[in-house]
Amino acid sequence: MRRLMLLRHAKTENDAPSGNDWDRRLDARGNADAAELGRWLAGRQDLRPDLALVSTAVRARATWDIVQQSLAAPHVRAVHLADLYGAEPAQLLAIVRAAAVEDPKRLMLVGHNPGFHEIALSLIGGGDAAGCAALAGNMPTSGLAVIDFPADTWDDVAFRGGQLRQFVSPKLLKDA
Repeated sequence: MRRLMLLRHAKTENDAPSGNDWDRRLDARGNADAAELGRWLAGRQDLRPDLALVSTAVRARATWDIVQQSLAAPHVRAVHLADLYGAEPAQLLAIVRAAAVEDPKRLMLVGHNPGFHEIALSLIGGGDAAGCAALAGNMPTSGLAVIDFPADTWDDVAFRGGQLRQFVSPKLLKDA
């Protein structure tokens, strides 16, 4: 089995001082939401990634840094990939499949919409009905989709081949 965790970056400022979207930073809510999600993940050993692929955009790197600190998991290898920024589902699937080289059992991607929302919907063939319903409309900032694949390698991951194990967001965590 392979577990893919898609984490959308946390809430950001509207504009970066540089005017470049790539440079947008987390706002106060984003910092708090990323820490809350990290604390939630810290209590779930089966959701700790073996490898994290993180967009090089400032907001994605900051989100991962906060989550990793909350996990107290300095051993998790993080690779920063510019290709995650603006990636479409087919590109994201190729990035996931390329993880076969390192073969982590649990892979986390930290990046952006609309690609993350679209690939999550494309990969899920069933699973948690409430999570699927919550994810159907949007993957909000700090949203995390956990998708399991009955696969021996990342090369075998395919659209509609996964089962949504869980979908969480700061709002869903507060409502729980």
